[in-house]
Amino acid sequence: MVRTGPLAAAAAAAFAGFAGGTAHGQSQSLPLIVVSAPSPLMTAATAIPPGGLIVVEDAFAPVTVLPEDEIQRLTAKTIGDLLAGKPGLSASTFAPGASRPVIRGLDNFRVRIQENGVGVHDLSDLGEDHAVAIDPLAAQKVEVVRGPATLRYGSQAIGGVVDVGNNRIPTMLPQRGIAFVGKGALTSVDRGQESAALLDIGGRNIALHVDAFERRAGDYTLPSGDRQANSWVDGKGHSVGASFVFDQGFVGASVTRLLARYGIPGEEAAANGNNIDLDQTRLQAKGEYRPDAQAIAAVRFWFGATQYQHDERGTEDGVTGILSTFRNRQQEGRVEIEHAPLASPFGMWSGALGVQVGRQRIATQGEAEEFLLPAHSNSVAAYLFEELKLTETLKFQAAGRIESAKRDGTAGIFPGDYVYAGDDPGLEQRNRAFRPASMSAGFLQRLPQGVVASLTGQYVERAPTAPELFSKGAHHASETFEIGNPDLGKEKARTVEFGLRRSSGDWRFDASAYYTKYSGFIYKALTGNTCGHEFADCIAGPGEELTQVVYSQRDATFRGIEIATQLDLFALGNGTFGIEGQYDIVRATFADGSNVPRIAPQRLGGGLFWRNENWLAKVGLLHAYAQNRVGDNETPTAGYDNLKAELSYTHRYRPSDFGPRELVLGVSASNLLDNDMRNHVSFNKNEVLLHGRSVKGFATMRF
Repeated sequence: MVRTGPLAAAAAAAFAGFAGGTAHGQSQSLPLIVVSAPSPLMTAATAIPPGGLIVVEDAFAPVTVLPEDEIQRLTAKTIGDLLAGKPGLSASTFAPGASRPVIRGLDNFRVRIQENGVGVHDLSDLGEDHAVAIDPLAAQKVEVVRGPATLRYGSQAIGGVVDVGNNRIPTMLPQRGIAFVGKGALTSVDRGQESAALLDIGGRNIALHVDAFERRAGDYTLPSGDRQANSWVDGKGHSVGASFVFDQGFVGASVTRLLARYGIPGEEAAANGNNIDLDQTRLQAKGEYRPDAQAIAAVRFWFGATQYQHDERGTEDGVTGILSTFRNRQQEGRVEIEHAPLASPFGMWSGALGVQVGRQRIATQGEAEEFLLPAHSNSVAAYLFEELKLTETLKFQAAGRIESAKRDGTAGIFPGDYVYAGDDPGLEQRNRAFRPASMSAGFLQRLPQGVVASLTGQYVERAPTAPELFSKGAHHASETFEIGNPDLGKEKARTVEFGLRRSSGDWRFDASAYYTKYSGFIYKALTGNTCGHEFADCIAGPGEELTQVVYSQRDATFRGIEIATQLDLFALGNGTFGIEGQYDIVRATFADGSNVPRIAPQRLGGGLFWRNENWLAKVGLLHAYAQNRVGDNETPTAGYDNLKAELSYTHRYRPSDFGPRELVLGVSASNLLDNDMRNHVSFNKNEVLLHGRSVKGFATMRF
């Protein structure tokens, strides 16, 4: 007999509760989306038709979910680009191989990227030219979490959490003992090729998983017909995982290897052939145990250990080779205990207590040796989530987190104007200790017609990272000279957010408005100075090759609105025809009224769709307005229109033990108008245009 474990049973129960019907009486079996990242108490699941808007209605803050079929349809090569078109989300787009998610105007050290609950442990938060060390080909689901739930993962997630989900650590046995997925795609704009294979085998309480993927792409075509020099991508990876699955839970581990090499576009970077060669090996483990006990509902753990290195290659003074090397050694562990629901005079209490520890060592060599001398970070934290069901329609949730964070490194002593004055900057060893404390509270109210309203308040403190404190040198791949500030204090944020959402029925929507006030907001300030290889080359104004950036701290206010909606209008043929729309805006200013730099522009989009049991057709236009609200030494960015379309067909075979189960064929396209598009968030947007018209053909076969 094949045991499915408690998670499968929970998913089946959730499906029975949420998947009661489909629009206009369609009877096809819909994909089940189980959302796990937002909270230790979240067990929600919902059934969504292909192309449908996924709304997580029982979350206390917005959660964006991309299922596997949507990931396959999009033309993105990075996790950042995968999310960039969603309300409230954008990407750094520094290179086709390096584009990190930006959430509500917040990036780098404020956005945590993780895989199956464990940090990805790369150095993508250290520089915009650094890749996120997980490829979309390895993703079977992506969740983006904002708001109070981020306290589960640490103050470094003050802006949000991007959780990439897959089956690299199996949580249940395959339904028929074996499952295989093969997928591939071709892209026109860069002559790209991508492929992936995933195999799951199970029996006698043991589940095994193996996957491998590869992608290759050349320089992409611009709207002018020219090619963006040095924008190629070449990457591959593989993973092996295994779990012991039993009636009350599972325990498992996986080992993943990622190899990636990609070019850095831009005038000087392309002329020198600058590229990055990345190599990461990551060990992950996780497990869950649901004891037969009155007090404890579940015990869960996560662990990750990573060895990461990338070489920045190019030509310097006529010599081609490795210019700089960046290394990261990082470990992380987290344990959660969920207590059984408790009766109280006010209602039923549910809750979870967690402990998290982390350790990191970053070092640089070569031309970037002075950029960040070996720096160590250690942290330990405890957090608590409690949820009270006040009535059948009203819930209250509160969470708190306390941390101890230490940063040890070597800081530079620079003049106040950061311009060389004849003496080399001195060095001093600095040891900083911080105790960030964070808390949140919120209400979730179910209203008539399936509408859910939420109101949350949050106070979060974030300790500055080692690079923000101790950076002090040239970073040639990003063409910046970065200077940290060892005296930075904690960053503090106070947020109020209101949400209104509806996940079922013909009209579905997810809307939120938020207001965040920062004390000591840390950001990369453009000084207007430029530098060469050493600080001795730094001058006031332009003239040198590197842009000088200094980590600074000022009070700031962020406020914004995010809306996503979808409406099934009427039955057309044997399917459903409808419309969808989206809108988002972030306004960010410092206390003196000046603008926070690199904030994404206001965007408005809409489109049409038609779907039935086998077919999905969509067309939509996303308009990005011009961004003229710029920070110091920043330039405005023109608006653009991005017209997208997609068509896919799904054929489901009759069930059999070893035969094919499902075939998906499709084509998708972006920038069909072949417009010039520049991303205001990108550091190199003045030199690098985004891609021209792109068409992707894809196929997936499941056995």
